[in-house]
Amino acid sequence: MAKWTAADLPTMSGRTVVVTGASSGIGLITARELARAGARVVLAVRDVAKGAAVRAEMAGDVEVRELDVSDLASVRAFAAGWAGPLDILINNAGVMDIPLSRTNDGLDTQTATNSFGPFLLTNLLLPHITDRIVWVTSQLHRMGHLNTGDLNWDSRPYKQMDAYNDSKLQVVLFSLELQRRLDAAGSKVRSVLAHPGIATTTLAAHSSSNAINRFSFLLNDPEHGALPTLFAATQDLPGNAYVGPNGPGSIKGYPKIRKPGKAGLDTSAASTLWAATSEKVGISA
Repeated sequence: MAKWTAADLPTMSGRTVVVTGASSGIGLITARELARAGARVVLAVRDVAKGAAVRAEMAGDVEVRELDVSDLASVRAFAAGWAGPLDILINNAGVMDIPLSRTNDGLDTQTATNSFGPFLLTNLLLPHITDRIVWVTSQLHRMGHLNTGDLNWDSRPYKQMDAYNDSKLQVVLFSLELQRRLDAAGSKVRSVLAHPGIATTTLAAHSSSNAINRFSFLLNDPEHGALPTLFAATQDLPGNAYVGPNGPGSIKGYPKIRKPGKAGLDTSAASTLWAATSEKVGISA
């Protein structure tokens, strides 16, 4: 289907979905559309008051729960509080191009939000997940580099966009290794990837890269930017599918299965990264 839209969503009645970072941007639209299609949607958000305001504008079965994915204690508390099956986990929350700062765990905030936190959340919720995990990445993963010896920017000179690009490459590799593990275990659960192209959202608005939002006529608006995530969350896709816009350069358009960058298909690197990240967040590899 060349022009798949939210109007093509299947009925989601009886399905439970967690969307992280669902109080604004693509996460908000994703949550709203899944709830409209009949899903029970949990908005996993750092600012509960903001989440409640968003929920008030949504139709359907929508719940707000506190989750700061950059804070490992918050991730553990959210996962510990989950009971029962979870059909779909959408790792959407993210930050972009921010100055170096450290979390309570001593982690680089950008890497913790985009990589370490979603990795831990996925591992802790995995026993509950019945259908799939959707990792929201970026085409900028193609510019990322894997440095498993210094994932946390402890010794390297910190560069804001490099940290973002690297974190999004890590997400692509997480999906690759997770799908390998799921296949080896004979699980029917799938790990899939989605990227919005370049969308005019608040993710870039606070950063120096906000220059791109001044060329909105060339980019996806947030409604279209959410479509790859919605497609990845609901369509019958192969494990580790990579969904992005169908336009030139995958910058804008309608959802289509694409291919990640070569570095995102390195199985050895994915395995090494999984072990290194497991150690960083304190779980068994």
